[in-house]
Amino acid sequence: MLVKLNSTRFRNCFYQKKGAGKPIFLVHGFGEDAAIFENQIDELQNTFELIIPDLPGSGLSQLYDEALSMELFAEFIYEIVEQEKFQKIILLGHSMGGYLTMAFAEKYQHKLFAFGLIHSSAYADDESKKETRKKSIKLIENDGKEIFLKAMIPNLYSEESKLMYQVEMQNHLKMALNISTKALVGYYQAMINRTDKRHVLKSSKVPVLFVIGKKDNAIPYQQMIEQASMPAVAKVEILEKVGHTSMYENKKALNSIINNFCLYVFRQEIV
Repeated sequence: MLVKLNSTRFRNCFYQKKGAGKPIFLVHGFGEDAAIFENQIDELQNTFELIIPDLPGSGLSQLYDEALSMELFAEFIYEIVEQEKFQKIILLGHSMGGYLTMAFAEKYQHKLFAFGLIHSSAYADDESKKETRKKSIKLIENDGKEIFLKAMIPNLYSEESKLMYQVEMQNHLKMALNISTKALVGYYQAMINRTDKRHVLKSSKVPVLFVIGKKDNAIPYQQMIEQASMPAVAKVEILEKVGHTSMYENKKALNSIINNFCLYVFRQEIV
């Protein structure tokens, strides 16, 4: 079911609502929309209520008028939580979705049963990464959106996956191309400006899931391993032949990981 967010701030924004049970939010990353989780819906909706938003500027959701930030996206998620009258949720974010998950956990941890980073990081960009993003912004703004995305999307897959999942990669590219230049630039600026959130992991009072692709080109493997040791309660899953996009590269494993983690969290709540 497609639901419109009743918000004066985030106008014409939408999220998918599937299944029944305890609420699980799946939040997409840069160059994606809710459809990136299409392979998770059929299995997980049998056990949980899934909320899968299109972030402002992606999919069916209108771009927000002001400068974008991870804190702004966290408030967008909070408005959905309030509209649905959820006391608590599990929030799982992919890539950029993980960045806003950290911002949400910093401000609204009382609303979380648990949270998770799917191929994502609590670290801020270092100076080298910021410069790379700034160069990409210039390319996108100078009519180079398609060139940029055609180079970026394959880099999100392992070499093995590039051979096996060519259709999925093309669908991923089409998804990204449907996002406006203005939105893509806004997302990159928000990522450049985000602050380090490792303190949120270290002080977390709820379980944290880390899904790590061993062949991830987007986030340094050592960084992902280091952050996974920070929370008091952490579940770490390493996918050997996966890059940055396990939703397509190993959907069976990711579905099992999410299912098992969420069941574990909710069992602890009952106890």
